[in-house]
Amino acid sequence: MPQLIVFSHLRWNFVFQRPQHLLTRLARHYPVVFIEEPVRGDGPAWLESSRPAAGVEVLCPHTPIDAGGFHDDQLAALEPLLEAHLGPRREDCIAWFYTPMALPLLGELRPRAIVYDCMDELSAFKDAPRQMRQRETALLKIADVVLTGGPSLYEAKRHLHPRVLCLPSAVDAEHYAAANALAQEAAVRRAGELQQGIATPRLGFFGVIDERLDLGLLAALADARPAWQIVMVGPVAKIGRDRLPQRPNIHWLGQQPYDLLPQLVAGWDACLMPFALNEATRYISPTKTLEYMAAGKPVISTPVHDVKAMFSDVVRIAANVSSFIEACQAALHETPHARAERLADMQACVWRYSWDETAAAVHRSIEEALARRSTQPLAPLRGAAPPVLDAVHPAATLLPVAPTLARAPALGAAKVVAGDPDLKVASAG
Repeated sequence: MPQLIVFSHLRWNFVFQRPQHLLTRLARHYPVVFIEEPVRGDGPAWLESSRPAAGVEVLCPHTPIDAGGFHDDQLAALEPLLEAHLGPRREDCIAWFYTPMALPLLGELRPRAIVYDCMDELSAFKDAPRQMRQRETALLKIADVVLTGGPSLYEAKRHLHPRVLCLPSAVDAEHYAAANALAQEAAVRRAGELQQGIATPRLGFFGVIDERLDLGLLAALADARPAWQIVMVGPVAKIGRDRLPQRPNIHWLGQQPYDLLPQLVAGWDACLMPFALNEATRYISPTKTLEYMAAGKPVISTPVHDVKAMFSDVVRIAANVSSFIEACQAALHETPHARAERLADMQACVWRYSWDETAAAVHRSIEEALARRSTQPLAPLRGAAPPVLDAVHPAATLLPVAPTLARAPALGAAKVVAGDPDLKVASAG
């Protein structure tokens, strides 16, 4: 079977998110080699290898080169490292990209298919280098499958490639289910130690703490309700720690293991998604939305586009400080009847969005690409012009994206989302 060789700007051991969910499941079908961006180190270049999951090998290059990421200056060091380590696997592989900047390394491979899993819209970042935009354009021309992380990204890419899949955020429901979380005594004790001394009610957030969060909103929430305890779990990235608002009722717990998140959430009364509305959040489809739901917690979010489009009937949406506070108040004081209705609605959403089903949809798309390429193989890419996709293509395949479909039974034929005749959804099964 072909190797799945993945180039990523994200570290495997950072936060457990989309790449890890998809690739650990796809490793049941293809051995996965996950190649991270290089890190700076003295001495000769070398590869650090680890195996964090069954069927997954993570390679972290260490080079003496100052240039960050998959910069061109790194190529002379990376190419021989990968050639020596991958050996014959380079001749029978599927190339998977999370970052277009790694595209020159495709010349080291002879892939049977190319996948681009798009997690960001580069046009949303004014400081995105022109070279990255150019490489994404080139990648879109040669990719066999393009995956997008939600409706907004799909809309941005759908006209740029004939085979775009809309794969919104999904969830491992069993992992976050309260009954399962509370049955793990050691993890419950550890979560209790971390939150010991934090009074209730607790309103929590887990995820990367960066420029996408509205830190002013957090500070205003803490000031307006000093009895509410705001628990923030996750690594700080791209911003200085001096920007984090410090209040007696804001608790910064740092990055915690993925396996401990359910126990932490079990101790919260509500879950927050206090995202800023800026270019960095215009195309996000937060995975944590469904994870919060699977834990059975009420969710309060700012009006992020994909959250509104997919979950506005089960997530409280608040556009400013006062309405956010009101939404939190309502969540903390919901009646038993309202709670029962919310839990039923959330479970219906969780049932519709599964990482297992999402990975199965990706697997089918890869197998279809391999079948197409068996009659139209890729030309050697080193020193050659990139191949061009054929013009005739089937309709794009999507997973469910509209809240009106969240409670529906498994879909058979494609249906049209109300108000958008071009946006179709199809069953993952």
